[in-house]
Amino acid sequence: MDAKKRIDGRAPSEVRPIRFERRYTQNAPGSVLASFGDTRVICTASWTEGVPSFLVGRGKGWLTAEYSMLPASTPARKSRDRAGKTDGRSVEIQRLIGRALRSVVELNKMTERTLWIDCDVLQADGGTRTVAISGAFVALHDALMVMQEKRLLRAWPLRTQLGAVSVGVVQGEPMCDLNYAEDSQADVDMNLVMTGEGEFVEVQGSAEGATFSREKLDKMLALGEAGIRTIQAAQTSVLEG
Repeated sequence: MDAKKRIDGRAPSEVRPIRFERRYTQNAPGSVLASFGDTRVICTASWTEGVPSFLVGRGKGWLTAEYSMLPASTPARKSRDRAGKTDGRSVEIQRLIGRALRSVVELNKMTERTLWIDCDVLQADGGTRTVAISGAFVALHDALMVMQEKRLLRAWPLRTQLGAVSVGVVQGEPMCDLNYAEDSQADVDMNLVMTGEGEFVEVQGSAEGATFSREKLDKMLALGEAGIRTIQAAQTSVLEG
C-alpha cells in the first residue's frame, strides 16, 4: 500500500470507485452511465444506415463519436456547443474516442452501417475523456449484441477490450485517475488507452508545470496499466452480469 494518501483518501495507485449502469436509456441499443468517483458520463451507441462517402461500396462499416459537456456539468455553467461551433477541446476528445474504439473493431465484419457513439458529460470531476472511452466500450458492446441478434453483422467485430485512465504527477508524486482538484495542480497530465492484451492505443502526455524524468514516465505507465486492468475487470463484471 502506498504510504502517501490523496485528497479523497486514495493511495496514489488507486482508481476512484467505478460503476457502469447498462441500459440506462430506452431508445439507444447500447447505453451506459459511467461513473468514476464524481465524474459521470452517459454513453450511448446506435447505428444508422450507410457509411461516409469514402467507404461507399467497400462493404465495411464505420464508427464515429461525438462528445459534449452539458451546461451544468461544471460549477460555472458551460455554454452548449452549437452546430458548426463545437469547441476545440470537444473536437479533440471526440476524435480520440472514435480512434480508440475503431482500434478494437474490425469494420470489415460489419455491413455498410455507421455506429454512432455519443458521450455526454453530466458531471465533471476530472478524467471525462477516459471515463467516456471506458463507458463507451460497454455501450458499444451492447449495441453490437443487438446488431448480431438482428443479423446485421457478418461476424462478431470486437477484437478485444478497451479501457482508459488518466495519470499524472501531483506535487512530485505519480498518481492514477486524477480528480479535478488533482488535475488542476498537476505538473504532468497524461491519458492512456489500452486494449485487453495490455497494448497501448493512445498515450497523450505533456508537462503542465514541470518536466518529468524517464523514471516518472515509467511509473505513470505502470500505474495507468494497473488502473486500466481494474477498469476492464469492472467492465467484464457488468457485461457478464
